Amino acid sequence: MNEVLRQEKKFLISIDKYYELSSRVGQVVKEDENNRGEGYVIRSLYFDTIDNRDYFEKEDGVELRRKIRLRNYGAGSQYAKLEMKQKQGKLQKKRSLKMNRDDARALIDRDYSVLLKYEEPFAAECFWMMSQMCYIPRAVIEYRRKAFIADENSIRITFDHHIVGTESNPDIFSDSLLQNPLMNDYLVVLEVKFNGFLLGYIKDILENAGTGETAVSKYCLGRAVSMHYHF
Repeated sequence: MNEVLRQEKKFLISIDKYYELSSRVGQVVKEDENNRGEGYVIRSLYFDTIDNRDYFEKEDGVELRRKIRLRNYGAGSQYAKLEMKQKQGKLQKKRSLKMNRDDARALIDRDYSVLLKYEEPFAAECFWMMSQMCYIPRAVIEYRRKAFIADENSIRITFDHHIVGTESNPDIFSDSLLQNPLMNDYLVVLEVKFNGFLLGYIKDILENAGTGETAVSKYCLGRAVSMHYHF
């Protein structure tokens, strides 16, 4: 089980600004080793309760809230990560459990008992929560991410673009998902995650983003059809 506690800032920028800022960032910090051209593919299946508790808590700005998702890196992935993100004031706590492909598929089919095969207490916690609170698969979100890393304060800068999704098929291992654009291709989500404080040269780059912080949520975008959410 992996656990991180950090601050997170989000900005909505144009694709032109993305090319400008990613070029500048690449001159001062190292690229994620998984980057290929415009980045790498991420797919996330979000779970929510039958009454959409997590969705509404995000929409209502509840101070303490969570999201549960199963994430892989495209249809050919041989594993997935079950992740829980918990908002705690300015901090984001993220815990994750790496699962093999077969067990991940079981979760997609709502067989949460496979979590009991794992020794980590986090797995047992997820089993109890997802079973007792009636979590079900809700939406798949896919996008390309270009990422950069600075070792100081565990700073991670990501640019997420070409965001698509579906509410009709939860299989993140499918090679034929029919997904719809969730955001104008001219827009990019810039995220900055860090421990403690941001270094000055990173702040200088972000000041050129040309926009203020935003609370844009990929999960909420992914529920656009069923929850009548528009961006």
